[in-house]
Amino acid sequence: MSAHLKNKEAKILQILDCLAEESAAGIPIIVEGKKDAEALRALGVKGRIISAKTGGKASLDVVSEVEKTEAKEVILLLDFDRRGRELTRNLEQYLEKTGTKPNIQLWRALSSILGTEVKDVEGLVSYMETLKRKTSNS
Repeated sequence: MSAHLKNKEAKILQILDCLAEESAAGIPIIVEGKKDAEALRALGVKGRIISAKTGGKASLDVVSEVEKTEAKEVILLLDFDRRGRELTRNLEQYLEKTGTKPNIQLWRALSSILGTEVKDVEGLVSYMETLKRKTSNS
């Protein structure tokens, strides 16, 4: 069991490192809310993070905000629940129409590792703390 958890922790840390690198390279990350953005900051992501649902924004407002950054690519990292998946699909379609490449690879990778254990980005911080505690105790 312990090897499985260590492996899981390593995979998640690898994805988070990749996320931090992409963000540092100037690729904006779109999350659902302010707490998701704060969670990414706590996990070491330093670049531009755009909240999709803060202040009653519509998907088109988010797309407009992305266009203003003049980014060629944007990382979609919305929640892992049904609404998060729907918002990811909607934003992906809108962004493609504007010529901005939506990157959902990291979201897919995290989602497949986490399964139903974590439903939102803000839950990643406490999940990682729990994983660390479990792997260091064994």
